[in-house]
Amino acid sequence: MNVQEAFKVAVRGLRANRLRSLLTMLGIMIGVAAVILLVALGNGTSARLNEQITSLGTNLIGVLQSRGSVATSGKSQPLTDKDVKALQQDTQGPRMATVTPVKQASAVLTFQNSLWRTNIVGSSADYLSAFHRTMAAGNFYTDSDLHTSNRVVVLGDKPVEQLFGGRSVDALGQTIRIGRQSFQVVGVLTPNGLNDDIAVMPIGATRNYLVGGGDTVDQIVVEATGQGTVPATMAKVTRILMDRHKINNPDQKDFEVHSNLELLRQYTQVSDVFTLFLFVIAAISLIVGGIGIMNIMLVTVTERTREIGIRKAVGARRKAILKQFLIESIVLAGLGGLIGVVVGVGLSLLGKKLGASFGQFAPPELSAGSVVLAFTVSLCIGLFFGAYPANRAARMRPIDALRYE
Repeated sequence: MNVQEAFKVAVRGLRANRLRSLLTMLGIMIGVAAVILLVALGNGTSARLNEQITSLGTNLIGVLQSRGSVATSGKSQPLTDKDVKALQQDTQGPRMATVTPVKQASAVLTFQNSLWRTNIVGSSADYLSAFHRTMAAGNFYTDSDLHTSNRVVVLGDKPVEQLFGGRSVDALGQTIRIGRQSFQVVGVLTPNGLNDDIAVMPIGATRNYLVGGGDTVDQIVVEATGQGTVPATMAKVTRILMDRHKINNPDQKDFEVHSNLELLRQYTQVSDVFTLFLFVIAAISLIVGGIGIMNIMLVTVTERTREIGIRKAVGARRKAILKQFLIESIVLAGLGGLIGVVVGVGLSLLGKKLGASFGQFAPPELSAGSVVLAFTVSLCIGLFFGAYPANRAARMRPIDALRYE
């Protein structure tokens, strides 16, 4: 019996026991579909994270007040305007594109009968460049507003939605109350999906009207000239601030320096582990499906014992019997894998199509590699788990098989 004849016999056997064959293939179908769908979900989540972090700028470096560490003097120094100026005025390489101070607060915004609590950010005129933001309507505040601490504000998408029904044009020129002070809306930021619940104003206005005076800042955002210069720029920022704060031991820094590039790498590693975890879960379903195939093939061998005996009595070799049952097992797993591919690809495409309807839901990203791998594994499972039943059938003695009732 050649491969083509064995394939026809296998198909006839499956058609003769359709319900049993379908139930046997179900484990493989679910496993293959799960592998494709879960890997697609992992890829989609990873792509969304990478997109969001990249949109913030992989060349950005953040300097924050350290928690726990203090200088040799035992006193932790806050970040101040003088630190910002020292970074801005340094002329040694590598060059910094922008150095932007950030002062943060939280306040209630009031317009007519609408109230909304949002995050307040006081910053310089470099805010848009530093945080890779653009304007949806109006203009950003000017250097003149910054120097005079004018009570002007640029709103994010969320406050505009809550106070003005999402109409950016209606917000421009309106006077709103922030805390106890009146501010004029001069612009609206384009949404970026990450930091839209925000109101940005000159840093002096934040200090004078919301959080009190002083020259401290909560964060300094440094924009490197490119992704490749980030490590060198981070080292430069650390050196300048250590000199400013008179710190000799790097382990006693009273500030922390981080970059979005580091954050991107960390998220990528976590995403890879997450995808691998999902793949392992799906692989368990394939193994369970393989055990089901072995079980059914053992039943098939038992049911066809007399047939095996007759074939051996008329000259069939062990190799022919082994090949026949292996092909039946592979066909069973292959059909299940093929249906699983159709289901997995279909669900992934459907999820991608409907992804925009679920807000922050990351739509699946179908991977051709996972489709090929899942189907190949299903065939290998048919071969592996069908080997024992096929070998058992091939080793039967003709006389024992013919006597079997």
